[in-house]
Amino acid sequence: MLDVAIIGAGPAGLAVAIAATQAHLEYEVLEKGILVNSIFHFPRNMIFFTTAELLEIGGLPFVTPYEKPTQPEGLKYYRRVAEAYDLRVAMDETVTAIRPEGTAGAPSFVVESAHQGQGRSRRARHVVLATGYYDHPNRLGVPGEDLPHVSHYYREPHAYFRRKVMVVGGKNSAAIVALELYRSGASVTLVHRGAQLGASIKYWIRPDIENRIKEAKVTARFETRVVEIRKDAVVVEGPRGREEIEAEAVFLLTGYHPDCALLTGAGVRVDAATLVPEHDPQTLETNVAGLYVAGAVVSGRETGRIFIENGRFHGQAIVESIRRRRQA
Repeated sequence: MLDVAIIGAGPAGLAVAIAATQAHLEYEVLEKGILVNSIFHFPRNMIFFTTAELLEIGGLPFVTPYEKPTQPEGLKYYRRVAEAYDLRVAMDETVTAIRPEGTAGAPSFVVESAHQGQGRSRRARHVVLATGYYDHPNRLGVPGEDLPHVSHYYREPHAYFRRKVMVVGGKNSAAIVALELYRSGASVTLVHRGAQLGASIKYWIRPDIENRIKEAKVTARFETRVVEIRKDAVVVEGPRGREEIEAEAVFLLTGYHPDCALLTGAGVRVDAATLVPEHDPQTLETNVAGLYVAGAVVSGRETGRIFIENGRFHGQAIVESIRRRRQA
């Protein structure tokens, strides 16, 4: 019987594991991919929006020569954290169900998972879901969205040199990708359903993308939506009416959302519109006693509300709540 099963080995899940280690709780982290799986799948040239000290967990310094660290540095740092605390992380372990047992005063759970095709079962007094959202893109629901040259993720620009590329979206990711592709020799069209770029675009990115659009280095179609994606073109509708734009590659950078199936399957009430799970904002405990949420999953569809820099503190609050219950 574990004191706590932690689902997800991102920075928030690792922060919970560190707090559990410091409180001498029996725990295990279950991760369906690899350590900090989402960060691993970020673009290779990505630079974090925040400074290194705001990404730190467990009191370990994040040292970098840059103002803001890079994706490879982030991977290296969180590997070092896992080694320094000898964190118990079971990777390639996909949790399939959480079954509550016990009572509100003395909760317990059965956590079902699969590893390399084999089913596994663990029992835990408490469960923390720190599953993030990056694995679940917001789909457009248009014909051709699943064609092989279409992706909701972007890795690097070199393959698109001298190719026609469409980027769909109007926030930070879309702007950064459009700029990087343009500077790597791609012909870029940016399509956004809004009248202008999103208000949340970082202050150092906005003038860059806006100036490239003014100079016609990046072609922009605002108030425009994608209707259909074809093998070598995208059909859009906007102020110019319906038009077909050539595209050899399409990046649908329209955001992501958490998967709430594990939460609702365990009895957690989730708001259908916002995907925010019912929880105590102080302890992060859901309406199911003993089941907690940590990191970005706390904010539902509002993925910009919880970042590493504030989600990293969820572990301390959760473990303190568990400790108080154990002492009661």
